[in-house]
Amino acid sequence: MSTHPLIELARQSIAHGLEHARALPVRVKDHPAEWQAERACFVTLNKHGNLRGCIGNLQAIQPLVRDVAENAWNAAFRDPRFPALHHAEFEALEIHIAILGVPEDMAVRSETELLEALRPGEDGLIIEAMGRRATFLPSVWSQLPEPADFLMHLRHKAGLPTRGWPEGMRAWRYGVEEIG
Repeated sequence: MSTHPLIELARQSIAHGLEHARALPVRVKDHPAEWQAERACFVTLNKHGNLRGCIGNLQAIQPLVRDVAENAWNAAFRDPRFPALHHAEFEALEIHIAILGVPEDMAVRSETELLEALRPGEDGLIIEAMGRRATFLPSVWSQLPEPADFLMHLRHKAGLPTRGWPEGMRAWRYGVEEIG
């Protein structure tokens, strides 16, 4: 089974990080045009089926190939939930990349409206209120299939009250292209 070239790039960036303590430098022009475009992505690392790191950008700020390389390195070495990756863990890593679509403002005014508008299994969700922001990728629906639970855990992740509708609460949905 062949590995997707972006997964290979992520793996190379992590290997480079183990040797040089920085992300793999990427020559953008050496990659296909569609990967040179500015796109946002998240790189998720799993080890033996358990989360080992996940870092990404919600908005496109650089070419996709550079975003993949930097986010892979950051997921391995800078995710504050985990210690930096060790050499012994490298071979056991499963790498997944989610390339984000452009977030769409949901323009909802209440928790009920948001819960009714969500598309379980399909929507990635960003919430923002009280100067705090968090996201769940669509893949999180597999662990939290009920919209109310999905939203409650996302609020907790953001450091927001898990119930109620804070003043100025906003929500955006996005789709993803999953690789790996």
